[in-house]
Amino acid sequence: MVSRSEAAHHPGVTTGILAGLGAGALWGLSFVAPRMLGGFAALDVTAGRFITYGIVALAMMGWGLRTRALPTGRQALAALGLSVLGFTGYYLLLVLAIRDMGVALPALIIGTIPIWVMVLGKPQGLRWVALLPGLVLTVAGLVLMADLHGGDAAAGQAPAAHFGRGLAFAAGALVSWTLFALLNAAWLRRHPEVRAGDWANWLGVATGLGGLLLWLAVGTPAARLAATPGVGWFVLLSFAIGFGSSWLATLLWNTASQRLSASLCGQLIVSETLFAILYAFLWDAQWPTAAQWAAVVLFTLGIMASIKAHR
Repeated sequence: MVSRSEAAHHPGVTTGILAGLGAGALWGLSFVAPRMLGGFAALDVTAGRFITYGIVALAMMGWGLRTRALPTGRQALAALGLSVLGFTGYYLLLVLAIRDMGVALPALIIGTIPIWVMVLGKPQGLRWVALLPGLVLTVAGLVLMADLHGGDAAAGQAPAAHFGRGLAFAAGALVSWTLFALLNAAWLRRHPEVRAGDWANWLGVATGLGGLLLWLAVGTPAARLAATPGVGWFVLLSFAIGFGSSWLATLLWNTASQRLSASLCGQLIVSETLFAILYAFLWDAQWPTAAQWAAVVLFTLGIMASIKAHR
């Protein structure tokens, strides 16, 4: 994945790769968490994760207040808007998609984000024909996975009546995070004075605020939520994905982004999809079929081909 010459010029490349893979492993947990919390509303799962993220980020800002900057009003508004695209709004759509059609297909759809970011942000020197192999492989994998959805017990598929609705939710989540990736990168390029760690914490506080407002507006009342069977598991898992899949994963991804080229970072996003599918099959104690393996291979090869073309 990394040539000797590239490693020689980038001594931190191994650290970056490990950090990127770690972020992917943590992000993958967010796909299977709704399956593990089937007795709770999708909105409550979303709010629990991001309120936790906000609390952790706020604590980290307080801990390093003497050495960390505070956002200006415009920076705070930017963080709030981007937090909706990249966190609260995106994850709510994803949770709804998973509830309607299981984990595997939403994970694969979301896994195409690197390609969409690459297509929409294509450098002027890159020819469109160079992107074709990766796009064809990825679409082939998604079509194969979609054909399997009706009998995919491991993915916990819902009845066919809910599949179209779930597909719409997954597509909405894809659009939301793709916009976040493009706008967030553009914002950081315009503000090189903002450190990656500070920006991750500001996004976290904004995300926590958005999650809290969302829950207060349309979430399950606290008394009823507390009386729901399994609430202790809900709190524990909310902390796990709020701390791990949000705050820690964001810091790990920042580390990878600082040490690796954009092409290598894009390739490592594949790990999120693969870990999500792995967790789903482990949770259901079932093994993928040959066709499901083929879909995953096609999907992975498509991402890698697209990254190679971009590089």
